Amino acid sequence: MLRTDVLVIGAGPAGLSAALTAARAGAAVLVADALPSAGGQIWRGATAQSPGEAGAVLKALATEPRVEVLAGASVRWTEPDRTVVLSTSQGLRRVKAGAIILATGATERYMPFPGWTLPGVVGAGGLQALTKSGLDVTGQRVVVAGTGPLLLAVAQSLRQKGARVLGVAEQAPWRSLVRMGAHAATQPGKGVQAARMMLGLLGVPVWPDTYPIHATGTERVEAVTLRRGGRDTTLPCDWLAVGFGLVPEVRVARMLGCAVAGGAVQVDASQRTSVTGVYAAGEVTGIGGADQARFEGLIAGLSAVGQSPPHGHAAEAARHAAFAALLDSAFALRDEVRALPAADTVVCRCEDVTHGELRRKAHWEEAKLHTRCGMGACQGRTCAPITAALYGWSPPAPRPPLLPTPLEDLMS
Repeated sequence: MLRTDVLVIGAGPAGLSAALTAARAGAAVLVADALPSAGGQIWRGATAQSPGEAGAVLKALATEPRVEVLAGASVRWTEPDRTVVLSTSQGLRRVKAGAIILATGATERYMPFPGWTLPGVVGAGGLQALTKSGLDVTGQRVVVAGTGPLLLAVAQSLRQKGARVLGVAEQAPWRSLVRMGAHAATQPGKGVQAARMMLGLLGVPVWPDTYPIHATGTERVEAVTLRRGGRDTTLPCDWLAVGFGLVPEVRVARMLGCAVAGGAVQVDASQRTSVTGVYAAGEVTGIGGADQARFEGLIAGLSAVGQSPPHGHAAEAARHAAFAALLDSAFALRDEVRALPAADTVVCRCEDVTHGELRRKAHWEEAKLHTRCGMGACQGRTCAPITAALYGWSPPAPRPPLLPTPLEDLMS
């Protein structure tokens, strides 16, 4: 049994902000993250020597004696009185905390279409993570498609890795992109970020009002057909990186009993959840970007140790909330994308359950009972957001263990 004043679950921008804030207030903090090093998906691969904010935060983390980082540790289940069971390389570990801060971030939402299960059709953020981990895409043709600001960041990152990015297919219309750009230009730092990103994408076409309708190939993807303004275009490619926005990763929160609405953990102005002693920060409370995540981490870190938010935080919170609402509106999933899967298109990849089988079911429980949807290795992590978008289903709170767990760990 490990004991700590504050347990932070997730080592991305929100979690690290929360951890450093709580530690500087005198608390002993344990940070648990499933990745092999701190930084989360946004700062994946960054070190204390990296330039910019990522390097500064990781350097501060390395020199803060009150923070311990437990990397490669993922939650398997929770117990009463803020006790969490983690799976680590040394087996299961119980952690009892005075307070828990959930900074579990978000996952990519995939939308099925004919051919989306071909090798080489991958999540946009997933391909970015693979290249950061060493996958060589030099000279390979990549089409990035879906919706949301992540697409541009992925395209820029892939280009820096040597890929030939053929274009970015964004399902949102021009007016949404213009509205987002105009708003970003008025926000501190966001206009500069956007300008740098567009400079890095110079020569890469961005196609609004465009989305993939099917991918083709024999052993792996060879081409993708895009629908752009009502006309279809087929592009040969080696990779199709697709992501239709992000969805908050709320499974640990739901296991703890936290209230969830609209797919996100509900928090008050101090980042408190509905469960006493449990706080949440970052994308798990709603998709708003790294700046909002760091701000919410600061507030959660202070609240977890009994301190009040800084003066003027309400105005900054309102600014971040307005930007998050604009993101949600500008990149809302269009009906044409929801209508892409054919009857034989697989929705649950783990159990090979098709759209034709699922659309006849009334709810998640019926689908799970009759088709095994959500009962595979991912335990619904991939298909639950898809079924929510396609059918409006809301899966129940997960049952332990949250992820596949070695028998030797369970026996111990």
